[in-house]
Amino acid sequence: MTAAKPPSVPEFFNATDYLVYRHLREGNGANTAVVSPSKTLSYADLAGEIRRVAAGLRRIGVRPEERVLLCMPDDVELFTGILAAMYLGAVGVPCSTMLTGPELGTLVADSRARVVLGGGEFADKVRKAVADAPDVRHVVLAGAEPSGLPDGVSGHAWDDLLDGDEAEPYATWADSPALWLYTSGTTGKPKAAMHRHVDIRFVAENYGQQVLGMTAEDRCLSVAKLFFAYGIGNSMFFPLSVGASALLEPSRPSPALFAERAAADRATVLFGTPSFFGPLLASDVPDTAFATVRQGVSAGEALPPRMYHGMLERFGVEVLDGIGSTEMLHIFISNRAGQVHPGSSGTPVPGYSVEIRDEQGTPIEGIEEPGELYVRGESAATGYWCRADTSRQVFLGEWLRTGDTYVRNADGTLTCLGRANDMLKAGGIWVSPSEVENRLLEHPDVAEVVVVAVPDSDELDKPVACVVPAPGAKVEADVLIGWCREGLASFKRPRAVVEMTELPKTATGKIRRNVLRDQLRTELLTEVKEETNVGTG
Repeated sequence: MTAAKPPSVPEFFNATDYLVYRHLREGNGANTAVVSPSKTLSYADLAGEIRRVAAGLRRIGVRPEERVLLCMPDDVELFTGILAAMYLGAVGVPCSTMLTGPELGTLVADSRARVVLGGGEFADKVRKAVADAPDVRHVVLAGAEPSGLPDGVSGHAWDDLLDGDEAEPYATWADSPALWLYTSGTTGKPKAAMHRHVDIRFVAENYGQQVLGMTAEDRCLSVAKLFFAYGIGNSMFFPLSVGASALLEPSRPSPALFAERAAADRATVLFGTPSFFGPLLASDVPDTAFATVRQGVSAGEALPPRMYHGMLERFGVEVLDGIGSTEMLHIFISNRAGQVHPGSSGTPVPGYSVEIRDEQGTPIEGIEEPGELYVRGESAATGYWCRADTSRQVFLGEWLRTGDTYVRNADGTLTCLGRANDMLKAGGIWVSPSEVENRLLEHPDVAEVVVVAVPDSDELDKPVACVVPAPGAKVEADVLIGWCREGLASFKRPRAVVEMTELPKTATGKIRRNVLRDQLRTELLTEVKEETNVGTG
């Protein structure tokens, strides 16, 4: 009997090698890779820093394909931490710094991470997070004392992590796991979308280079942080893939701060969201603040035409709106420079195919006929970590079900009409209404509550809580919004509270959310104002 032929070994491919060390081999190590308020690194500097962080992670036991969870501000430590994890063949898991300690703890426990890296200002969150995560063995803190940790968990200072030799890269394959990004996306509860090393190259070359025309001369400034799929593409994958510069900003974005950074650091590509462009247009920053910017980009939620025209007329910045997802790693439908259809997401990015399907799953070919958007492309996640049922609902063979309702326009562009389920976005971030509702129901003054999305004057959704008070209680908007702030990440809070005597329901008792949305939009709200009680229904 002839012995079975062994399977072929996939070709070595490591995303960190592709993003960083490739440029050294090509003789471009002196080019600027990272500019942050704390330091500036050339590609050679960045390469050395990554090797030292990787060696430190290896010393505390990080192994290939093991998760390394990070909760840190957008600075050199987070940047090198993610790249070092992938360099070692481990899996970087950057998490939102906006989460509370218990919320972060849910992700730490779910990921089974043994090593957690934290930024100084988030040290207390990290301590609370690891308290109920039995798998954690090491916590590394940058800018804070590594103390106050549970028994069995060793604390390390960031500088101590760097005090040693430099590590060599692990022989990863193109399909090796590289990055997990947590999302509430299509189904509400946080789950990790698992991405391969090759996914990073795919989005960098298909969107970053073919759509945005990225070159080594670019300097990228992003409102979205590195823990977002959108942000990590903007600030890491796209600039590093072409030997360009990433402009990192750890502070909360504001018009004044980003106008200052764009001017001082000569930003050429500005990545934002409608929730940023709106306040920017209303601000008093100089009209010349973005004079060096050759291209603007928007994602997270549909960019209102008013903002597109405003950015172009006031700042001379053309903003390309698009849609992406954590599951696809970045933008897969986008407008093109000089060919923008305001109010649309544009057309598919090279390497992606899309279909609009009806409720039976049949493709819709007609113009302006709504259906659910499906997409396929090589950057699709391999699935959700330990969420088999949910993965089977979303990842359908080569196709991914987005949960977004779309129509095809006469010129071939595609326009988003909203979500196909009850999920909503607040400031471009997915929010599960049930999570906010459960928090509000813990308040003694609340008997019933439903959270729905109500568009403001720019057609941007804002979460509004419709509350039936407990007997004898009074609804106080500031109190309830503050209650949500204390127990949830701030972006999940309702932006307004409406007191109601009863909630509209079907004969079987199901809340009629569509009725509430229509009622609030047509009768109560011409514009949802931030954190105000807008009336009684």
